[in-house]
Amino acid sequence: MKKLALLVSGSGTNMQAIMDACASGEINGKISVVISSNHEAYALVRAESAKIPNYVCCKKEFPSVEARDREILRLLKEYDVDYVILAGYLGILSKFIIDEYPNRIVNIHPSLLPKFGGKNFYGIKVHTAVIAAGEKESGATAHFVGTEIDGGPIIRQQKLTVYKGDTPEALQKRILTQIEHPMLVSVIKDLCDDKIKVVDGKVVVG
Repeated sequence: MKKLALLVSGSGTNMQAIMDACASGEINGKISVVISSNHEAYALVRAESAKIPNYVCCKKEFPSVEARDREILRLLKEYDVDYVILAGYLGILSKFIIDEYPNRIVNIHPSLLPKFGGKNFYGIKVHTAVIAAGEKESGATAHFVGTEIDGGPIIRQQKLTVYKGDTPEALQKRILTQIEHPMLVSVIKDLCDDKIKVVDGKVVVG
């Protein structure tokens, strides 16, 4: 059984989908630790109710981003995690964390990367930009985290139609519930079953 660390920043709906899949046995893994970027994240309440060890590593409480990330790395090592899942985490991880877990940190981004990825493309801003650009399709991308923001080998993508009259909020909700939650669960399931590997920078599943 693989050990997972979840990094969170908000309500934790992705985290809840993972928790439910672990509890049902769909994912052969367990959430060993939850680390939040802020004290107000409702994900912490979810973790507490499930008796999952949880911590807050808030940027303003450390002298530097590096110091914060050194503490995150210390926790990851303390809990001896196999995979790090960015479940709505809004921080940018330092290179030394990425180097410590090559192709073992997974992010899900609410667009069809490489479109609408990179600095300043996060949360509702992504969906606002998609609609403003007149895109006919959008979706989500699960990928391993590299040193480039929203870079790293793509694991899985899925798309849906952007409807005429869609608001950013409506598009965000549809992508979250129809694509992000099931996609993240399926990716973590395959990781825990050792079905995903990276060969020459490309993801191979099987």
